[in-house]
Amino acid sequence: MKFVDEAYIDIAAGDGGSGCVSFSHEKYKEFGGPNGGDGGRGGHVYAVADVNLNTLVDFRFSRRHNARNGQHGMGSDMFGAKGDDVILKMPVGTILTDAETGEVLFELLVPGEQVLIAKGGDGGFGNLRFKSSTNRAPRSKTPGWPGEHKNLKLELKVLADVGLLGMPNAGKSTFISAVSNARPRIAD
Repeated sequence: MKFVDEAYIDIAAGDGGSGCVSFSHEKYKEFGGPNGGDGGRGGHVYAVADVNLNTLVDFRFSRRHNARNGQHGMGSDMFGAKGDDVILKMPVGTILTDAETGEVLFELLVPGEQVLIAKGGDGGFGNLRFKSSTNRAPRSKTPGWPGEHKNLKLELKVLADVGLLGMPNAGKSTFISAVSNARPRIAD
């Protein structure tokens, strides 16, 4: 009989958005300054311990979980929006292990506990960040940083609700067959 529930999942946090190269254009101002905004950060992936769950069956059929990428920066000093986070609800007692190294990363032991599994990438800088006294019109930007990517093994040790102890031929199997749908082999 199997007392350990396990599943393998692949998670990816969102990448950060790239910065923008833009210059202000106004009616009577021929050479406006830089106004490129920064990119938004990528979404994070969180795991939350939920007391209403007791198996990992949801993770056997949907293995891949991706957070959204951050939006790119835009002109007029507009920063990109951050990517949406992904929250994975898991039963209390779940052990999260790195599938490649076997290292235990987290254990969800407290109901409602929330841990950050994968961090989203930071957004890149727009040309507004590179303006200085010597470089009044920078044409440089940085791309967004990539988010973390992990392969995880989820493991849940299933504990029995009831245990039966007794002497041999005391009627344990007969009792189980009377109160449940289980059909244990009853010795003569």
